[in-house]
Amino acid sequence: MTTSTDNAALDAAYEECQAVTKREARNFYYAFLTLPHPRRRAIYAAYAFSRLADDIADGDGAPPQKRSELAALRERLRNAYAGRPEGAILTALVDAAATYDIPESLFQDIITGVEMDLEPRRFADFDELRHYCYHVASVVGLVSIRIFGYRDVPLAQETAVDFGLAMQLTNILRDLREDIERDRVYLPLNEMARFGYTEDDLRDGAVHERFRAMMRFQANRAQRYFDSASRLMPLLEPESRGCAEGLHHLYNRLLNRMASRGWDVFSKRVSLSSWEKLNLTCRLWTTARLRSVLKR
Repeated sequence: MTTSTDNAALDAAYEECQAVTKREARNFYYAFLTLPHPRRRAIYAAYAFSRLADDIADGDGAPPQKRSELAALRERLRNAYAGRPEGAILTALVDAAATYDIPESLFQDIITGVEMDLEPRRFADFDELRHYCYHVASVVGLVSIRIFGYRDVPLAQETAVDFGLAMQLTNILRDLREDIERDRVYLPLNEMARFGYTEDDLRDGAVHERFRAMMRFQANRAQRYFDSASRLMPLLEPESRGCAEGLHHLYNRLLNRMASRGWDVFSKRVSLSSWEKLNLTCRLWTTARLRSVLKR
């Protein structure tokens, strides 16, 4: 039997997840606002869990300490799914997972992706990079569509994976400067060699025609994944489409903004203003509400 005290504790857990999301999510938070309340707080819980894992990987500890902390998080996740959640984030997470039938394996995969960042990163080719992106981004897409609600399972899952790849590849291009400062190179090494761009060039923030050609090549790949991800939108529940469409528009706009700056991602971080995000959110929220009304 659920008591009012239990409900209050659960509400407080979700509120903490919302606070984490609002503080950390940047582009995501504005899109999440378009979701109806039950789905919105579930996506907050999923994001807060991902942030919890990311914060361990990005912390100041040595890799062995971080591995130990992530192993402990894996155990806490198993315990939460077994009915023994510890802490607000896991309390909200397992409630959302039960509501939207999200398997534990997807969240364990997120931890696996985070573990991949514990050592200096290099990827020989795109196949290696794609494997990494699947765990750190596409898995989040697979979690999200369960919360959004969807039909046509095989196509929805395929395009959710592509959506995660598109967004992560966009992040990689935007964050070249920050990543090399952490000794992380997410551009495939064979493709850097193909365009004659070296790690020293990356450290120097070199922007020349070889760099621009390489960035256009990378951006075209990301755009193909965005194009594939557009097939996901009509498969989602009408009330949830605004969120996915918002993220699609925001990240596509980031990609276009990098292009408009001649691919100079070193001198100044490429971002969208709060006004741009809010304006897009309002338009998409209105559309989502209209779809919800017409569905009734």
